[in-house]
Amino acid sequence: LSLSAKYELSVMNDMGYNGYFLIVQDFMNWGKNQGVVFGPGRGSAAGSIVAYALRITEIEPLQYNLMFERFLNPGRISMPDIDIDIQDTRRDEVIRYCVEKYGAERVANIVTFGRMAARNAVRDVARVLQVPYAEADRLAKMIPPPVQGRHIPLAKSLQDDFDLKREYETNETAKRVFDLAIQLDGTIRSHGVHAAGVVIAPDDIVKFVPLERAQKGVIATQYPMGPVEELGLLKMDFLGLSNLTILKNALRIIKRVYNNDIALNDIPNDDDKTFSLFRLGDTTGVFQFESAGMKRYLKELKPTEFTDLVAMNALYRPGPMAEIPRFIEGKNNRKSINYLHQSLKPILEDTYGVMVYQEQIIKLLQFVAGYTPGEADLVRKAIGKKKRDIMQAEEPKFIEGCVKQGLNESQARELWAQIQPFADYSFNKAHATCYAQIAYWTAYLKAHYPAAFMSALMTSDHDDTDRLAIEINECQKMGIPVLPPDINESFNEFAVVKSEKQTSIRFGLTAIKNVGSNAVEEILTARDAGLFKDLEDFLTRVDYHTVNRKSLESLIKAGVFDRFHDRHVLLDNLDMIIAFASRAQKQASSGQTDLFGNVSDLTAVKVTLNLPAGSGNQLNRDLLLWERELLGLYLSQHPLSIYDNYLSEQTVHFKELNPDMDGLSTQVGGIVLSVREITTKSGQKMAFVKLEDLTGECELVLFPSSYQQTLGLWEQDKVVLARGKVSSKDKDGVIGDEVKVLVDDAREITPEQAAAYVLTNKKIKVPKPRKRPTQSAPAGPGAKAIVSPVPQRLYIRLLNSNDHNLLKKLKQTIDNFKGQTDVVLVLGPEEQKQIIKLPSGIDIASEGPQKLISLMGKQNVLVK
Repeated sequence: LSLSAKYELSVMNDMGYNGYFLIVQDFMNWGKNQGVVFGPGRGSAAGSIVAYALRITEIEPLQYNLMFERFLNPGRISMPDIDIDIQDTRRDEVIRYCVEKYGAERVANIVTFGRMAARNAVRDVARVLQVPYAEADRLAKMIPPPVQGRHIPLAKSLQDDFDLKREYETNETAKRVFDLAIQLDGTIRSHGVHAAGVVIAPDDIVKFVPLERAQKGVIATQYPMGPVEELGLLKMDFLGLSNLTILKNALRIIKRVYNNDIALNDIPNDDDKTFSLFRLGDTTGVFQFESAGMKRYLKELKPTEFTDLVAMNALYRPGPMAEIPRFIEGKNNRKSINYLHQSLKPILEDTYGVMVYQEQIIKLLQFVAGYTPGEADLVRKAIGKKKRDIMQAEEPKFIEGCVKQGLNESQARELWAQIQPFADYSFNKAHATCYAQIAYWTAYLKAHYPAAFMSALMTSDHDDTDRLAIEINECQKMGIPVLPPDINESFNEFAVVKSEKQTSIRFGLTAIKNVGSNAVEEILTARDAGLFKDLEDFLTRVDYHTVNRKSLESLIKAGVFDRFHDRHVLLDNLDMIIAFASRAQKQASSGQTDLFGNVSDLTAVKVTLNLPAGSGNQLNRDLLLWERELLGLYLSQHPLSIYDNYLSEQTVHFKELNPDMDGLSTQVGGIVLSVREITTKSGQKMAFVKLEDLTGECELVLFPSSYQQTLGLWEQDKVVLARGKVSSKDKDGVIGDEVKVLVDDAREITPEQAAAYVLTNKKIKVPKPRKRPTQSAPAGPGAKAIVSPVPQRLYIRLLNSNDHNLLKKLKQTIDNFKGQTDVVLVLGPEEQKQIIKLPSGIDIASEGPQKLISLMGKQNVLVK
């Protein structure tokens, strides 16, 4: 054994934790032997060599410099946590094993209590006092939100927040509400079963803690996590993780389709194809790396090592996110890295001079200030929890220790000042490493087996249509067709279909609404005997009591029987189809036989299904709407496809709208998904309309005047063009992430208008930039319009889209000199630029362009 392992074993033994580790090892090894996928680790436990040796974790702690002391040290008095990630579809199996092994009377879930937050307290008090909803909502929204997820007591907010304090002192209603809410703030509001916590006791649990029968008959403790630990009971965290199920399913598909048996732990962590995927930001579906902001940073970082992913996993969260640009600069330009003192270099070198991990604080305290590892972790925890008395006592000791290591007093004080905020938001490196490993595995499978990975991903998200739409769009970008469900090729899940020409993904049957799991199982069981030859074969072999009328109708509308017949024909003759299935199956089950076991002639008459021929041309509006209804999205074709050219020229796409455009006039267009009408306090009607274009969805807000003018237009599935202003402000005028359009005017676009627009533009072949008449010659024989070339694009480079004052001035300038020349914003650096055409043009012959040059700088304004 290494010295590190011996040290860990001695600490565990002295603290009496041997049994704890052996129980965890037991149920994890049982699960792995049953094919259950566990995460490589979670939390600080991955820093333990013993946990790695026992197969509890799969991350080698010495390779990544993970610290055992962050997990367990002699100064720790509470039970260590070994949180376990389990594929979510088999979590119950592992818990069931523990119940069977240790006894049902010794295993129970742990209760959790929901507490009254400040805003909840204000709303509840206001409701009891019958304060008008609008006023209660205003008071609640004045309360500052939690800081980095930490609740701020209402009493403290009333002291620190100027506006809230003034409201309290000047508004009698507010004072009464706040005084009562302070008494409720932080009290228990509800209770339920903890999502992961399970307790295992050495004897009947009821001898240690009272129990209750919670929802769905689950037995749970009446004490929450804290008191359970204080009683010395053994607490386990079984956390179901859907990404592990995705990995498991992807590996199963790869085995079946490609005959490759892959073990996750055998995947190399230096695969260039995988890192290329990260560098390109192609991380849709990749665990913890698929947000738009993360993709942008990955493109800038250009990761080449696994440790780059670990650091980004830790940095991309409130607080440390501010350090990401410095981390990226250090990665790409090593000369930019600076250390306060050379003694910090060995500790911060891996993260390019940036503090990222809690373990780095421990090492700073240990190697730069002379603390023991156990002492260092206790101080780190005290700083993070803002225990002022401990921090004040430790500051002189820290400075003295740093001076002994060669720092001067000024450097020591500066380092102490840097550690304070960092300890508050820093992340556990062991946890970041484990989750970066899951991310890397998902990226590896996406890079090498894209169809199998995307199939597993969509199977996991089959009941989330918003996610499915994103994933199907990703498949299209990757060149993987997603095909409608088919009676002979679809399975219960999304399936990879290989052919000589291409590999595609077939929609899963369980993702079709109104088709239950029993119906799908019946279909697949019948198909095991052979593919269905025609509709008659299907209706004869599949039990029509299980696949009933509702299921059949949904299957038909979803296109499952397209290989046999047109959907319209099948729906029009559904009664005949049901009758045929009934007669055919009754005949099959009640057929009489003669004395020799042969079917009697009287019962051998074959029942036939005679359907009229179909048109063979089904792609119309009804079919697309059925797909939307039953699959949750348009699969064969989007109904806006015929409007694409028109909308691209006349509107700003929803994906281009962002909070920086707040207040700008715009024109948008799309298909109406839903309409929500409300009545205002004055008795007038207004509406909120959800509109979808080919890039996404957006909410339109129609105040009473504009709603009255456009009444009758807002019907589901109509295609509408709307003009209005972009708004990303909430009721308090604070700019947020959600963008809406406040509509001034709107009109319907018919398919005929869209088609005529396309034909007209094809016919005259309009060039870009286009020419437009600037003046007309006097009328007369042979007179012609004088057409002079006018620039159709004025480009403005905007490097800082967060400068709201500049954006307002830019909007005012364009509004003051409106004209026909398009204005296009170019956002971001050249390699990642975004181009957005503004809804308002500018008069190129006016002073407007010169005003823009004065505002933006000559180098940032281009006319061509």
